Amino acid sequence: MILEMKVPSPGESITEVEIAAWLVQDGDYVEKDQPIAEVDSDKATLELPAEESGIITLKAAEGDAVAVGSVVCLIDLDGKRPEGAAPKKEEIITETSKVEKSVTSAPIEKTYASGSASPAAKKVLAEKGITPSEVIGTGKDGRITKDDAVKAVPSMGTPTGGTRNTEKTKLSMLRRKVAERLVSVKNDTAMLTTFNEVDMKPIFDLRNEFKDAFKAKHNVGLGFMSFFTLAVVRALKMYPDVNSMLDGDYKIAHNFQDISIAVSGPKGLMVPVIRNAENLTFRGVENEVKRLAIRARDGQITIDEMTGGTFTITNGGVFGSMLSTPIINPPQSGILGMHNIVERPVALNGEVVIRPIMYVALSYDHRIIDGRESVGFLVAVKEALENPIEILMDNNPKKALEL
Repeated sequence: MILEMKVPSPGESITEVEIAAWLVQDGDYVEKDQPIAEVDSDKATLELPAEESGIITLKAAEGDAVAVGSVVCLIDLDGKRPEGAAPKKEEIITETSKVEKSVTSAPIEKTYASGSASPAAKKVLAEKGITPSEVIGTGKDGRITKDDAVKAVPSMGTPTGGTRNTEKTKLSMLRRKVAERLVSVKNDTAMLTTFNEVDMKPIFDLRNEFKDAFKAKHNVGLGFMSFFTLAVVRALKMYPDVNSMLDGDYKIAHNFQDISIAVSGPKGLMVPVIRNAENLTFRGVENEVKRLAIRARDGQITIDEMTGGTFTITNGGVFGSMLSTPIINPPQSGILGMHNIVERPVALNGEVVIRPIMYVALSYDHRIIDGRESVGFLVAVKEALENPIEILMDNNPKKALEL
């Protein structure tokens, strides 16, 4: 009996996916639920598991765009596992897209004829002032053909003997969609960025005092993200336009705060969402950040977990970024950029002191958010981060941290 495996729907509104990589080869024996392919949609990369055990016949190539519901492979249910062979384990895939390499980068076995030029090739090379040693022959046994000589370009610098191969790789569907959306934001919104700086010493002091007890009781670290998330939630309540979005001639206002957090995954940037962050405590935020980050890292994040946010926080500081202008995550109207923390001299009460300072940036859509709201929002975030005990913890850190 032959089973036709069709492309399942990864989510609403998605009609096409791309075969990013086959994890098996044509004619292999596959086990039920064994991952056999990775498929890219414009929102995520998903694994395609075998529906039954048997011999597989592939019906699409890597890089092919296939419609949802179309047949991508056949499984012969009567096919038998090879004698003595254990169930096949998932292969380690080092590249998830088709790579097209130039002919000059393909290894050629060296022989006595390697690098020797035909008479016609010698003439062309002499006219160009190129020696045969500068050309890689593609003829039999590495001989330099006339075509090789015609295509050869004189060196414009000193030969170093190093390799100069190039590689052309097709972008995944996810990466192409991200690029499309980012360009669209730059072209279709009135994006502007405002900046401020935050003295992180009060948060440093709190973490130094309570992080061990917090970790012991809740089995999760007390990081910066919970402070920033709760500070953002408070600021969004004070300036609701920052938590709104445009839909044509209408403004959509939200009475909840679903905070998207940008994390780096194996397939690139992922932006999972912390739902109803306004109802979470420090422990709740840290647990959710940890859960979503692990799922993104392991490639288990779903489309539903990455859609529907009302505001985004991104942390370029973990990579060493001092300052940036983050790009809005559409259809949202604002994004907060965190950066690295550096000890800097600052004036405090008429004296110069050294404090751990972080620069923060708010990019926003000026079509819906005015300067007053954007600057006020960022100042509100700064105030909460520099006075966390009073503003975020109601003057009771132990209760706020559930210790």
